[in-house]
Amino acid sequence: MFAGTKLRAALTGIVLSTLSLTTLQGTATAADFPDRTSSHAPTTGGSPVAAIEGATARALARSLAEPAWRRQLAHAALAQQEVDLLALTAKSGAGPVKGFRAALVEAEAGIAEAKGLGEGVPSLLRVGLAGQKVDESALASAEPLVASAPADDDAEVVVAYDSAGVAHELDAATAPQRPVYVVGVDGQKALAAGLEVIERELAARGLDSASPTAASPSTASPSTASAATGFWTTRIKSIGIADVKEPWFKSDAEIFSLVTGFGTDGKVRVDTVTMPYLDDEGTTYYPNQILVNWSNYKYNLADVVLMEDDGDTNYSSLAKALAAVLLTITDQGAYIPLVDAVIDAMPASWWTDDPDYVDSFYTLARETAGSRVGAAGNARMTVERYYVSAL
Repeated sequence: MFAGTKLRAALTGIVLSTLSLTTLQGTATAADFPDRTSSHAPTTGGSPVAAIEGATARALARSLAEPAWRRQLAHAALAQQEVDLLALTAKSGAGPVKGFRAALVEAEAGIAEAKGLGEGVPSLLRVGLAGQKVDESALASAEPLVASAPADDDAEVVVAYDSAGVAHELDAATAPQRPVYVVGVDGQKALAAGLEVIERELAARGLDSASPTAASPSTASPSTASAATGFWTTRIKSIGIADVKEPWFKSDAEIFSLVTGFGTDGKVRVDTVTMPYLDDEGTTYYPNQILVNWSNYKYNLADVVLMEDDGDTNYSSLAKALAAVLLTITDQGAYIPLVDAVIDAMPASWWTDDPDYVDSFYTLARETAGSRVGAAGNARMTVERYYVSAL
């Protein structure tokens, strides 16, 4: 995942450098690396995500001065694309790792709080390998550095640390020659938990929100009223996005959709739809995914906003802001486009890593079929009418 893809970080809240971590001395020096070095971390543009990532990377790098733990991490990272740090440290018998694990526990709580995920969220911190050559021989021949993804996809440098805690600036445009561990979180798990928060928050404020396949079926039928009970949907046959930036230090994009319209009760409703397959730019995917369940809507029109979680999204705050804006829109007896209201509800301070707004599709109807290009010209999808029959 990390070799040639991007790590969607979602670390917030607690700066690990302020926690009590055991100071470990490594054998590497600045002269051992062919890149520029500095003794301090760079500025992060005020992003709590970037700050915690940098501190976590530095703490992990220092912990790798313990040989047994370094071998354990290397084995795990070569075996799987993402390594659950909390789970792996629980298996480590290395003494210095205990301090690092204690910091991870606090960081996990900070992530959940800052992203508005509440309690009971599974561990999210992950680490993976990046670099032009990431195999056993490469890990054995050179001490890996540990990095975190910059807050800005357009950053020119990526800061990585050696086991002595010295910072090294790597070229952000080119994957490094030597292996680099990249610290981040499980973006799909964070997104799934976040969309559940949105659904709960919107429902609590009187705005319906449910999976488009989970709503009660309508009595409409494909042709006659006597047909079996079911409901009409709009299904995505194919979809692609032109611009999904993928620097080497980041993992796959975490794309989701907000489908908006007026519910059968005349109130605005928002349905969340995850799109975990939308990873690479310039690639067409064929998900056959249901996007709109028309039995949920009063009018034969709905809007779709494609968004990307780039790490700093607080889902609880997002849901409250959406509710505050959308509750002011009332049913006037005709369809009202809601895309602009959804976008306006999202302050720039919540989205520090671009792009976050991906594209939008206005006025999808039940009869809409064929290819559609988004309003921003960034996304293209082919949709079809699809009838879901009751069993």
